[in-house]
Amino acid sequence: MEITAETIRSAREAIRGHVRTTPLYRSPLLSRACGCDVLLKCEYQQITGSFKERGAVYRLLRLTPDERARGVIAASAGNHALGLSYHGQRLGIDVTVVMPEQAPIVKVSRCRAYGAHVELFGDSFDAARAHARERSEAEGLCFVHGFEDTAVIEGQGTVGLELLEQEPAIDVALVPVGGGGLLAGIAVALHALAPEVRLIGVESESAPTLSEALEAGGPVAVRVRPSLADGLGVAQAGARAVELCRGRVSQVEQVSEPEIADAVVRLLEDEKAVVEGAGAVGVAYALRRPQLLAGKRVAIVLSGGNIDMNMVSRIIERGLAAAGRLCRFNVELEDHPGALARLLGVVSGAGANVLQIQHDRSFAPADVAKVSVTLVLETSDHAHVGRLRDAFAAQGFPDAAR
Repeated sequence: MEITAETIRSAREAIRGHVRTTPLYRSPLLSRACGCDVLLKCEYQQITGSFKERGAVYRLLRLTPDERARGVIAASAGNHALGLSYHGQRLGIDVTVVMPEQAPIVKVSRCRAYGAHVELFGDSFDAARAHARERSEAEGLCFVHGFEDTAVIEGQGTVGLELLEQEPAIDVALVPVGGGGLLAGIAVALHALAPEVRLIGVESESAPTLSEALEAGGPVAVRVRPSLADGLGVAQAGARAVELCRGRVSQVEQVSEPEIADAVVRLLEDEKAVVEGAGAVGVAYALRRPQLLAGKRVAIVLSGGNIDMNMVSRIIERGLAAAGRLCRFNVELEDHPGALARLLGVVSGAGANVLQIQHDRSFAPADVAKVSVTLVLETSDHAHVGRLRDAFAAQGFPDAAR
């Protein structure tokens, strides 16, 4: 079945009242930081915390009576499973989800709270998906693919319709991409209704799934590394998604782990928005201040907010370090009274704040007259870190940075 702007409009009408029309609002702080007019599409404010429930509920609404009676099964790193679980419970449809063994705890517990049968299997999304397909065939369950199913892609494409309704004059849209279903659906909608909009897919460097697929001319398996953007950790893009993105997506960009962490922290601090790594990759790209975004009106899809609270503190620390607001120095001191005080005087004089200090004699330098001191400092930015480094060198503590 062909996916068009009209079929996406039909999906929009079908899911109206089942999912939220999420806000699109301008961010003055991010606009200043990125050098463009930033508009944030807040899909993390959906009931289950991500855009995934759009496609999930639309697929459930399209089940035949026999499929509804037998129930559905899906493989998911979390958000697709949450959408199916919540709306399956609402609609009285039995839902089974298979997740990788290392799936975020918050997503596993919430699926179970919504009444789904959750099975943890394998060390990757693809292993979980293969197992779910086996169970589907063996038990007669309807398999709902998270980014290849026609109805799912159409449901995700409703994000694009909402974008244009809320702000018709956007120049660029930044959309996270893993398997490609969200980007594909938005691409169909925007290409048909606003072909002048530059559509950019943003993926994690740890899972360059779509970029390699487009380069190869079709889906190819890629090596997926652990990432803060765990929701994008798909080893192979969907064939249907790749087909729909080709010719409709202007480009695909990648962002690094430090950039993702920095974006999550920016959203927490500037927007008071809890956004998971996968949902923040668009902001991570915009913060690079690429020339093609300069002065443009840029809509960024914040696709999800289901972040494990145990991960938040680690992401904050990495994000602060990436932004130059947290740094570490390793300094060798003469082991005599007053040396440490002189070192801390340099820190104070440079306007930094000491968060941690470790004074180590046991594993000190070979010179027994010296000790090793490790400082973790709170700073304002990378320029401040540079001034600290210069101040250390000027006071006889060269090569202090680590």
